Amino acid sequence: MYSQAGKRVLLFISSLASFLVPYTVSSINIALPAIGSEFSLDAVTLGWVTTAYLLVAAVCMLPFGRFADIYGRKRVFILGNVLFAIGSLLAAVSWSGTVIILARIIQGLGGAMVFSTSMAIVTVVFPPGERGKAIGIITATVYAGLSSGPVLGGFLTQLFGWPSIFLLNVPLAILVVLLTVWYLKDEWVDEGPVSFDSAGAVLYGCMLTGLMFGLTQLPSPTGFIWIGCGLLIGFFFTRWELHQKTPLINLKTFQRNRTFLFSNIAAMINYAVVFAVSFLVSLSLQYNRGFDPATTGLILLAQPLVQMVVSPLAGRLSDSVEPAIIATIGMGMTTIGLFILLIMLPGSSVLFVLAGLAVLGLGYGLFSSPNTNAIMSSVHVRDLGMASGMVSTMRYIGQIISLAIAMMVFSIIIGTVEITPAVYEELMKSTTIILEIFIVLGLIGIVTSYVRGDVRSPE
Repeated sequence: MYSQAGKRVLLFISSLASFLVPYTVSSINIALPAIGSEFSLDAVTLGWVTTAYLLVAAVCMLPFGRFADIYGRKRVFILGNVLFAIGSLLAAVSWSGTVIILARIIQGLGGAMVFSTSMAIVTVVFPPGERGKAIGIITATVYAGLSSGPVLGGFLTQLFGWPSIFLLNVPLAILVVLLTVWYLKDEWVDEGPVSFDSAGAVLYGCMLTGLMFGLTQLPSPTGFIWIGCGLLIGFFFTRWELHQKTPLINLKTFQRNRTFLFSNIAAMINYAVVFAVSFLVSLSLQYNRGFDPATTGLILLAQPLVQMVVSPLAGRLSDSVEPAIIATIGMGMTTIGLFILLIMLPGSSVLFVLAGLAVLGLGYGLFSSPNTNAIMSSVHVRDLGMASGMVSTMRYIGQIISLAIAMMVFSIIIGTVEITPAVYEELMKSTTIILEIFIVLGLIGIVTSYVRGDVRSPE
């Protein structure tokens, strides 16, 4: 048992680690032009500076979560922060595009370890009556990292150069490691002899790689081939897992635990309908409205700022009110926000665009913390690492689905031509179609969130 002071220190450690990873993800986009210029990278190679991290993190999240359940969440959390610091330092001193991509792979490994364990550790330490509030605070720090990344990254890049974005991570990650070693005395592992499902992890990684890479290639035939390969491997993965005594994913949890199943599906849908919105609004405001990047960035802050405020409150509320109810209301508000943007984005006052983004942030904030609370509270303590990894995996899959939908529509409507005033009308048409698709998915998400039932914690 931890004292209240000990819990606060643990929450600070988890929050700081949860801030660094999304901060790096969002700040790197600001530095990409400078990185490409320094190393003379083409657009495809430059894209891999971002994609390498996202792909590695998504593929490794769940295996590391299960690995932590077996061998210790504290150990994996510490190792993750060490790897993240090493990857950040290597990125800062990179001398070629290949080296910085390698550094991003190491960062992805570390980030996957951090995100697959931090939520599990908090879930163990905080009892059900305090858990939602703690999860809400961590979720808010994730939003803080995502929203401050572009601003802080731009400031650091302009004053000190792009390596400073990565150098900032090093002392902070080391601080997390030192505080964890000093304050976190306990370790949590499965009782009894349990082995890690290595073959299942390989099959899972190949399956997810095929599906995620295929989604990014749509609507080309290559994309469908990759997705087909991913689905085929997924079939063999399912067969393998069902016959393992200690599987990577306890598929029976999905079969028997309705809350866990539908909460994860709802999470994936929520991330899918929200993630690409800032990208769409940014294009619309700059190309169709003529706003400069700085003004556009300030407008886009409306969504994450609302999320940061609402998320801890929603998390605390989910300790006393059924999380599924709050999350379903949040999914509904998210869909309403999308509808407002669909109506107002083409030509209405920027105040209406701000209103749509604010409602979207309200819905996202109401959904995320209670939904995560529902997932983490619905599984046995021995599966917390797997559940934590699944939460993060759903986030990455949803984000890739979101971008894949946007890219596919752009490819069909606009093609591969450069965005010039001649295609502004097609750009707005594409944005409208994408938002309509997101609204339909949002309606499906409302139903999915509603039918999950009440949380029944097996603890």
